[in-house]
Amino acid sequence: MTRPVDHPAVAMPKVGILLMNLGTPDAPDVRSVRRYLAEFLSDPRVVEIPKLIWQPILRGVILTTRPKKSAHAYRQVWTDQGSPLAVHTRATARALQQAMGDAVTVDWAMRYGNPAIASRLAAMKAQGCDRILLAPLYPQYSAATTATANDAAFAAMKAMRWQPAIRTLPPYHDDPAYIGALQAVIEAHLAALDFRPDALLASFHGMPERTLRLGDPYHCQSVKTVRLLREALSLPVHMSFQSRFGRAKWLEPETEATLANLVQEDVRNIAVVTPGFAADCLETLEEIALRAKEVFLTHGGENFAYLPCLNASAEAITLYQRLISRELAGWMD
Repeated sequence: MTRPVDHPAVAMPKVGILLMNLGTPDAPDVRSVRRYLAEFLSDPRVVEIPKLIWQPILRGVILTTRPKKSAHAYRQVWTDQGSPLAVHTRATARALQQAMGDAVTVDWAMRYGNPAIASRLAAMKAQGCDRILLAPLYPQYSAATTATANDAAFAAMKAMRWQPAIRTLPPYHDDPAYIGALQAVIEAHLAALDFRPDALLASFHGMPERTLRLGDPYHCQSVKTVRLLREALSLPVHMSFQSRFGRAKWLEPETEATLANLVQEDVRNIAVVTPGFAADCLETLEEIALRAKEVFLTHGGENFAYLPCLNASAEAITLYQRLISRELAGWMD
């Protein structure tokens, strides 16, 4: 059938993959960090306090004092190419595009900050992507990470008259391909060290303890990841949670306290890995590689090594290719 001459232009149908990560300010300055924190901490998935109570606190003391401190932390890890999280996520998208070929369109976005999820979904739709896999890069599921990224995508589609078909990547905390990728990367980094660690500490982003009672599987999935790592690796693996905020009770044990306790247990040489993060960011490079290291050495530790995330390594791209190809079954070969 011949298309009518006045028919609107329609791009050839494509399958799209949108990699989604947490977010980052546009620059390591106070104004950019304040804007980023205002968006991040206004998300009811992140701070589950009634808006009428929380917003005056946020707009008052928090956004008055915290941006300066956070901007200083960002400056310590910022690169010539920008925020580490953005640099690694962009590199992952480009490497995955090359690995998967022209049969799909791979893009990336941030839940908070830029590039925004809504803008990249609109761009993918304009390129002809009528089937899109949303891929939150969080191995362990949490409402404050996986769910809010998907929420943003679904909200963006409310403005679309012609919506693409959507699938979402499930958590992969215990997938053999994920554990295998972690094992390979960890062992490679350990082999390159100039000391032999007595133990490995797996540090995960903290969550308020109440999220476990409310039904988040994050704690349980993190515990399972560590159990599988213990089975795969040839050295003791401990577990902790970092990045506490506010006065609420958070998941235990806490990372810096755990490091201090390990020294007392005669662990003087340690390597730290962050299996809940797909890419290095402020929480891994400043909080662990700098501040946690200082805590460990101050308490009597002798050697400390931070082992990088999967980032855009060959192991990471192989992992994502396997996970995503499985989710695209029926959409493409």
